[in-house]
Amino acid sequence: MTLRMPHLGLVTTALVLLGAGMASAEETITIATVNNADVTRMQRLTGVFNKEHPDIHINWVVLEENLLRQRVTQDIATNGGQFDVVTIGNYEVPIWAKQGWLKPLDDLPASYDVDDLIPSVAASASYEDKLYGLPFYAESSITMYRTDLAKKAGVTIPEKPTWAEITAAAKAMNDPSAGVYGICLRGKPGWGINTSFLTSMTNSYGGRWFDMDWKPQFDSPEWEEALDKYLELMKNYGPPGAVGNEFNDNLALFETGKCAIWIDASVGASVITDPKEAKFAKDVGFARFPHKDGVDNYGSWLWAWTLSVPASSKHAQAAETFISWVTSKDYTDLVAREDGWGHAPPGTRQSLYANPEYRKSAPFADVTLDSIKAVDVKHPSVQDVPYLGTQWVGIPEFQGIGTAVGQVFSSALSGQITAEQALSQAQTLTEREMKRAGY
Repeated sequence: MTLRMPHLGLVTTALVLLGAGMASAEETITIATVNNADVTRMQRLTGVFNKEHPDIHINWVVLEENLLRQRVTQDIATNGGQFDVVTIGNYEVPIWAKQGWLKPLDDLPASYDVDDLIPSVAASASYEDKLYGLPFYAESSITMYRTDLAKKAGVTIPEKPTWAEITAAAKAMNDPSAGVYGICLRGKPGWGINTSFLTSMTNSYGGRWFDMDWKPQFDSPEWEEALDKYLELMKNYGPPGAVGNEFNDNLALFETGKCAIWIDASVGASVITDPKEAKFAKDVGFARFPHKDGVDNYGSWLWAWTLSVPASSKHAQAAETFISWVTSKDYTDLVAREDGWGHAPPGTRQSLYANPEYRKSAPFADVTLDSIKAVDVKHPSVQDVPYLGTQWVGIPEFQGIGTAVGQVFSSALSGQITAEQALSQAQTLTEREMKRAGY
């Protein structure tokens, strides 16, 4: 038998093609994330990442906050494997890490500089001293207001306002005939929307979710005072349809000049001070989250949108490569070059607040950092609590309970029930669910 040898050129070509295929093993990672301005910017700037990592393709799933939480929670709890990167908060990170649902991020390159992360933010994205989420940005709750309207109305909002001072200012600045409403607050139901705001507000009145025996506290005078003030502000000085408004809706109202005072996440400050985005960018002032006169607690919250890799991801290494890039100091510098220092992702890195260029471009830097530093997740109230959390309670059951309570408060805002009825219903349903959970 005569053996016919293949042409050496063909062999060489085949080996080259095989090697090229091995070197560029392309992967597609699916990222579930929230629909806000910082994520929109992330998507736009990801072209730089694509050039550096042409073998990693990205499929985006961008969802409204409530829907994002539902989709991600369902997928990760059932080990569905639909997502390689999930955008979750510091509420979920330690709970899900304990369940084994997330991959630990303990193999980051030295250039990532983990020690540069603000300690309280890094700790909130960790479980048993290991990072399970890389903070994309972090925020606290602050007061944002129109300085020109305040001057016109003859009111002054101090650096640390009380709810009485905010009420007086909202009343004076309210001018519906001119299309300007005194105050914008979250009204849409959801554990991370109206429930978050009302939890922080109740903290600032000296209240709490549970006493040390895990008994719900909606029948307390603090919750009654906080809810009454919330309804007073929203019904008398808030915009029409406030019951459907969340962060993005109120942001749009403020940046178009229809809202005089906005109390919400500090991350919105970079948008409303950008002349390209906001009509009255030069006329914005900042203050701490309000408190009740005589209560030494400002209700500041700590929230970080973190990027985590589910344990069910089939492309974990590629996913980690992306999230370490988009939460790095290099990404911060990229945002600064493209959109200006004022849009740098806030609240995560100490180096950002030491940067004179950032501080010059971000008139909200001090109030944001001061608010974040003031947060103590172990002591969100002046009263003792058995849980961790600020605008949330760090137990798995809180998602369901907080959403149900949010629906009740929404009904009170829309006038379907009274404040007293809302608090009674919240007390009953929370007691029932906590009993079912074995507390």
